[in-house]
Amino acid sequence: MRLAVFAALLAVSGCASFSRHQPPPAAPAPPAAAPAPSGKGAYYKDDGPGANPPPHLASIPDAVPKAEPLHRFANRPYKVFGKDYVPITSLAPFRQTGVGSWYGRRYHGSPTSSGERYDMYAMTAAHPTLPIPSYVRITNLANNRSVVVRINDRGPFHSDRIIDLSYTAAWKLGYVEAGSARVEVETLLPVKP
Repeated sequence: MRLAVFAALLAVSGCASFSRHQPPPAAPAPPAAAPAPSGKGAYYKDDGPGANPPPHLASIPDAVPKAEPLHRFANRPYKVFGKDYVPITSLAPFRQTGVGSWYGRRYHGSPTSSGERYDMYAMTAAHPTLPIPSYVRITNLANNRSVVVRINDRGPFHSDRIIDLSYTAAWKLGYVEAGSARVEVETLLPVKP
């Protein structure tokens, strides 16, 4: 039944393919991470930064938490690679520590779980269960840098990772070359007027 509903949603939204963050049940796992061409980093072998990044990545502002209705479809239970996920369906305090990764040009422009187009230069992220949309502060535990991002996608679907950040967010946190870092994720609730 979920597959039929999901297929109908794709037809309505005009999407012709699945993003990495909502693959069809029979889709193969994403390729294993491989070193970047320079021998540094650990992003996917066919992924990486875009050819023409904005000239001032440091000046791209963090996401600003605001009250938004939760997405009607992106917060329903789902299954990927044989594992069931049950998204959180209300905004509440949440804290998690684990490995964060990032995704770049391979998915740039592809539809996210929210139906928005993925922009690797926006301050966004993918999380398997946090509400869509919601806002979180991500802190790189190795250097204490923090950014605020808006959750608008599902993923990562790797047992050793808890969140996938946009290229810009990972760049600001200082782990683009490494491909991943140990991070803390903390929800930020919008201020009520």
